Amino acid sequence: MTPWQELARWLTRAPAVLVRVAKVEGSGPREVGAWMAVSASGLIGTIGGGQLEHEAMAEARAGLASGRVLQAQRRVALGPSLGQCCGGVVHLSFDWLDAAHIGSLRERLSTEGQWAPVALFGGGHVGRALMEVLTRLPMRLHWVDSREEIFPAGLPERVHTEHSEPVQGAVPGLAPGSRVLIMSFSHAEDLDILAACLRRRREHADLPFIGLIGSRSKWAKFQARLRERGFSEAELAAVHCPIGLPGIAGKQPEVIAIAVAAQLLSLPPA
Repeated sequence: MTPWQELARWLTRAPAVLVRVAKVEGSGPREVGAWMAVSASGLIGTIGGGQLEHEAMAEARAGLASGRVLQAQRRVALGPSLGQCCGGVVHLSFDWLDAAHIGSLRERLSTEGQWAPVALFGGGHVGRALMEVLTRLPMRLHWVDSREEIFPAGLPERVHTEHSEPVQGAVPGLAPGSRVLIMSFSHAEDLDILAACLRRRREHADLPFIGLIGSRSKWAKFQARLRERGFSEAELAAVHCPIGLPGIAGKQPEVIAIAVAAQLLSLPPA
């Protein structure tokens, strides 16, 4: 269940106050658009924790007790007023929510349009671990495999699955700006997917990151085969292999997934 769906369920029973970060000057604990919904006894989301969140929750609950939002906007200087070390100024907005607002919640709260698109080729152990990590981050996942019935049931809404045979046939349909992660069950498939991605990058220059799981020896063999297919050294230099943020050791699927997620988060916006 997504946060907005959980909030919608709340609102069928009782009102809540939506607290959002409307503006940040200098350093703040969360970005503009971050939100939390406060009910008389519960909380969904976060605006950064600490004293800022504590006081905003208290104000929201005071409004709930009185039947109205006490103030629509609040300017908070984190250092002077709260004693926090961030040193910036955060502007918060407070909005009343009840059952009448349920229909507009998804559009109102979703930041999906700002999420980075990720194309993940491979539904094996590492692929599944990556799916678990990436769906908790601001990313939209397009998950591709050549094997039928490989994807688990009950996936989050933001995960789009595709069975493609041949698997590289899915590459032309990837969203522009996709970060591509290649980790199929077969080296032959990996090579075909990678070649299709490099051709698309040559023609459209719209795949800013291509990562391939594997060792340096695997990559050396792949480079030789890709040169035979006509790819240049400059094109091969765009491939990240081994995949994952350097310095994170371990070969367990969960460790690799965290290293890859950290690498994606370190990329500049497309």
